Amino acid sequence: MTKPVLFDYWRSSASYRVRIALALKGVDYESVTVDLAGGAQRGEAYRARNPQGLVPLLEIDGHRFTQSLAIISYLDSTRRDPPLLPPGPADAAHVQALALTVACDIHPLNNLRVLKHLTGRLGADEAAKNAWIGRWIADGFAALEALAEPRAGRFLFGDTPTLADICLVPQMYNARRFGVPLDGYELLVRADAEACALPAFAAAHPDAIAAASA
Repeated sequence: MTKPVLFDYWRSSASYRVRIALALKGVDYESVTVDLAGGAQRGEAYRARNPQGLVPLLEIDGHRFTQSLAIISYLDSTRRDPPLLPPGPADAAHVQALALTVACDIHPLNNLRVLKHLTGRLGADEAAKNAWIGRWIADGFAALEALAEPRAGRFLFGDTPTLADICLVPQMYNARRFGVPLDGYELLVRADAEACALPAFAAAHPDAIAAASA
């Protein structure tokens, strides 16, 4: 069987999510770097694979998938151990809502395309860019903390990692990278620490990826 291929960028939050899921599922894969900083995602060869010009893109089982949560859903459907959603429909919907709070409401407002537009076409300076990032991460984290609290355990939901933690950890990395204060998000900080102590999360960390490719 052909080894899966992940088109990836070390600092991409969405790619980071998929790397965590692949590691949790024990999927061996080949990584192909798409240099977002250098604009490789806009090249004709990559656009032929993904017309959006985004990462991640995963080629697996004879299929080609884009969008991190769609990729993770496929992995969870075809490789059930360990499951990334709890079995009950209400609990599964709750975990999906936590994950989507990050993936749909927080992350898109501080990804590379948006930040380049802010500092380029809109002329925002570094201070304005950081204020923008801090505002939307803080708003999102406050909501996420409150949403998770009733059913949280060691992780955002219960005592095993789920899709919610897969989305949380890369966003916490971004928050620290941009100097966003994490005071007041005790639950998020705790869940992030618990997750990052697991080998699958540690192996997917941007620093680990950068070190491996150095």
